[in-house]
Amino acid sequence: MIRYVFLLLLSMALFSCSKTLTRKEAELFKERGDQIVQKTTAELSGNLTSKMKEGGIPLAVEYCNTAALPLTSKISEAEKVSIKRTSLKTRNPLNDPSEEELKVLKKFSSRIKKNASPEPIVQIDQSGKPHYYAPILVEKKCLMCHGTVDKELSKNADSIIKSFYPNDLAVGFKEGDLRGIWSISFP
Repeated sequence: MIRYVFLLLLSMALFSCSKTLTRKEAELFKERGDQIVQKTTAELSGNLTSKMKEGGIPLAVEYCNTAALPLTSKISEAEKVSIKRTSLKTRNPLNDPSEEELKVLKKFSSRIKKNASPEPIVQIDQSGKPHYYAPILVEKKCLMCHGTVDKELSKNADSIIKSFYPNDLAVGFKEGDLRGIWSISFP
């Protein structure tokens, strides 16, 4: 672990002078981004599953509304990065995509439409920092809150969601669709 942190810090120091990523640096940032996504997904998903078992959709939606952003912020602080989840169809307007994120979302969407798997991307963002983007794909379990109303998503669940997110756009998805992306900015 210490070796990994040293390599990442060294890469970041070298990167700050060159403003381009070598293949090795990109691999290190991708590996670190993958780890952060796994950690954040596990915590969010675990908590959400627990809330679903405890109180169904009402408690799960309340959890998402009150705890998802603070949890992401907590992990961002701990990992010394900036973590965001965004989408072409957001539920929470605080998650609306930036112009750069919009480009990545469209690129991933295009790959899915061509039946190609979208893979994580590491690139330099407009501020000159390494940035990691990874797709978030819709799984079957996601459809009870993100599916089509009157199919996977009940009208009751939809009204509960709309009580927390009146301008919700994050419905109408099918399994395998691009739900959004992870957007992680490194210092």
